[in-house]
Amino acid sequence: MITCLGDALYPRVGVAAVQVLRDLGVAVDFPAGQTCCGQPAYNSGFRDSACSTARAFLRAFAGSENVVSISGSCAAMVRDGFPDLFAGEAEEADAKALAARTYEFSEFLVDVLGVEELPVARRGTATLHHSCHARRLLGVVEQPERLLGMIAGLEYVPLPGAEQCCGFGGTFAVKMPHISTAMVDEKVDHILATGAELVVGLDASCLMNIEGRLRRRGSRLEVRHLAEVLAAGWRR
Repeated sequence: MITCLGDALYPRVGVAAVQVLRDLGVAVDFPAGQTCCGQPAYNSGFRDSACSTARAFLRAFAGSENVVSISGSCAAMVRDGFPDLFAGEAEEADAKALAARTYEFSEFLVDVLGVEELPVARRGTATLHHSCHARRLLGVVEQPERLLGMIAGLEYVPLPGAEQCCGFGGTFAVKMPHISTAMVDEKVDHILATGAELVVGLDASCLMNIEGRLRRRGSRLEVRHLAEVLAAGWRR
């Protein structure tokens, strides 16, 4: 699942995820008919619009064995939102079945593939931003930390206030920009306090928000999705 932000702004993350999955022996299919999962409309209360979009998504992934998302937020929409959205509808069974086989990228590597070691190397220090939906709705916390721990030469530095939102929250950042800015400033303060050379995340939306604030504050700290870090350091 490429996701909307992945398709429009971060195609390199999708490419990296496919590269890693293939290197791990996974046959990857990319349904050309995939659409938005419907989360923006769903979160804004437009259930009919969300249903219309989500139906196209259901059709696109109908034949999939597993669905891997480069966004914890989008994976959470399918896992948590689809069963609610289609409750009592003709697509209820299909929605529940798709929810059961949808995973966030790091979750799939650790919990489904059972990855315990990786041929990946990178020197330096890194910290990890835990995005809200991945952490709270999917329970993805230890999986990305374990994967970072498998990278030879990389020192992992825990992020203070890791459980705190970066302030993006989709439409929240648009509707309440001043509060959003205060939240991302606090997040950036915590990131810079680690002294890490790299900040890693699981969601393009969070990384876009964090990197944007870092640049506005004059920092050139490297910001990458976990899939990018693994693909770039893979010793082939």
